[in-house]
Amino acid sequence: MVRHGETAWSAAGRHTSFTDLPLTPVGRRQARRLRRPLDRHGFALVLSSPRRRALETAELAGLGDRLETDGDLREWEYGEYEGLDIDEIHERDPGWTIWRGVTPGGESPDQVESRARRLLARCERAPGDVLLVGHGHLLRAFVAVALGLGPQGGELFALEPATVGILGWEHARRVVRRWNAD
Repeated sequence: MVRHGETAWSAAGRHTSFTDLPLTPVGRRQARRLRRPLDRHGFALVLSSPRRRALETAELAGLGDRLETDGDLREWEYGEYEGLDIDEIHERDPGWTIWRGVTPGGESPDQVESRARRLLARCERAPGDVLLVGHGHLLRAFVAVALGLGPQGGELFALEPATVGILGWEHARRVVRRWNAD
């Protein structure tokens, strides 16, 4: 899986779900750097969030010719907290986290888990390795669900922009093989 490159809001720590921002110049450079490690691998399926920042990352990483969009890869919906940083959110709701709090007008962990399970099922049906291009909180929740931790377990997996994470198997169990790699 790949998190999209830097946007103005990700650089500023602003929660971005449905706001469709482009990559910054730094984000475009980050995405281009992914081309070499991703070119070395043949993927049976390449899926991206429909958001511009994810699609732009995928294109710059050289994945455009095999790319399909999947709405289940869109970012966790932040509702009324869209565009706010954590300090601004804590002024309204001290101690809030996406993992354990209630997000007014946004998605619950259960709703995100449903999307993650649909993605996981789609990946399992693919005839080979799958690459997902998406967003920080959603990909973290996806990994946690895949490992059997529930979506809240995603709080344990910080994910930097334009980095690669790899899930694999060990002793018939899903494991994290690589995380925050470029």
